[in-house]
Amino acid sequence: MLSKNKEKVIKSLHKKKNRANLNLFLCEWEKNLEELLKSWNDYVDMYISHSFYTKYSPLLKWKKYEIIDETQISKISTLKTNTSWLAIINQYENKVLEIDKNEIILVLDEIKDPWNLWTIIRICDWYWVKKIICSKNTCELYNPKVINSTMGSFLRVNLYYTDLVEYLWKQKNTKIYAALLNWENIHKTKFKNSWFIVIGNESKWISNEVKEIITDKITIPSFGWAESLNAWVASWIILDNVFRSKKG
Repeated sequence: MLSKNKEKVIKSLHKKKNRANLNLFLCEWEKNLEELLKSWNDYVDMYISHSFYTKYSPLLKWKKYEIIDETQISKISTLKTNTSWLAIINQYENKVLEIDKNEIILVLDEIKDPWNLWTIIRICDWYWVKKIICSKNTCELYNPKVINSTMGSFLRVNLYYTDLVEYLWKQKNTKIYAALLNWENIHKTKFKNSWFIVIGNESKWISNEVKEIITDKITIPSFGWAESLNAWVASWIILDNVFRSKKG
């Protein structure tokens, strides 16, 4: 049985300011749990239903959890249809991410839509891009919409929130690409060694301060009349072209 006090704490984590104050976040959806239990990541508490225990008992062996009523899970969940499980996890240290040899790092400038962020995280996981540098006003990783929709990819892709201008100025010896209009066709770009790829906000593009640091400007050529692509689509096309270029 979940205590009233514990229930209050969990429900408080639905809000960003409380997640920041307590340094905790919530994780839900079955695929996320499956990935969480298979990973080396630790968690604070886990609450599951009887039916969920029956389904996943092999994965739950040697794990810490508490079985509670489905109605209680539904009450504390951020999801209207969740009656299965919920985990409380410590937020990760916002640790500086340095670029390694033959590595690609994605840089996000003011990506504020949770849909864009979680999709970009999954795309990075697909292409084995392990690091994302985020501007301080990019959407919060721990937003439930982001965590729950990554399908476990948040466990494998590291994010670092920082002042992009300050961070990128220190990368003087590394190529910094950015997707902008009317520059080098990405289909003809040969990507080599290590580099950063900056993705900007769909409506504001990349900030002027960050533009000044860009070393190579690339363009996804348009064959129609659409004015722009959203951030996750641009990320997907760029990374696919990057790996095609490397393979070639």
